[in-house]
Amino acid sequence: MGDLLLVRHGETEWSRSGQHTSWTDLPLTAHGEEQAKSLAPLLTGRTYARALASPLSRALRTAELAGIPGVVADPDLHEWDYGGYEGVTTAEIHRTRPDWDLWTDGVPPGPEGHPGESPEEIGARADRVLARVDAALAEGAGDVVLVAHAHFLRVLTARRLGLPPAEGRLFQLATGTVSRLSTEHDRPVIAEWNVRP
Repeated sequence: MGDLLLVRHGETEWSRSGQHTSWTDLPLTAHGEEQAKSLAPLLTGRTYARALASPLSRALRTAELAGIPGVVADPDLHEWDYGGYEGVTTAEIHRTRPDWDLWTDGVPPGPEGHPGESPEEIGARADRVLARVDAALAEGAGDVVLVAHAHFLRVLTARRLGLPPAEGRLFQLATGTVSRLSTEHDRPVIAEWNVRP
């Protein structure tokens, strides 16, 4: 059975500044493009049963630059909908809500079409993705790679390990990195985390 590879997209202006970025479709910075290209040695030479990416350009461009073949956009890999906190940093939020925590408090509604999401809603999306991952891995044709966003991939990792969605808070995930979820004695484990060449 293959492994599940998680790729966080390269740097954007807002990931660098710490602004919450979900639906705002920012491009990679020049540094982000270099990060994505540098991942190729970690990802080439593998056989992929399935390669999925968030439909946002920062994820699709990372997949392209990293040389991942046959990538299909999957809307379930979209980043957490930050609602009214889109483009806002945690430090700015703490000025009016000093005890605010994304993982327990969620976000206020944003503009039309962006009501915000709770950890449980993200967890449900992650579970849908993991069901598709497991089906692909069961075919035995290789690994599965997901190219997406920090908070979503952190929730997905928690769910893979049998933890509640909010426990994604335990897994810091840097831009332009590869992480590998595998199994040991038929149990899911983190085999590698935040790997850069």
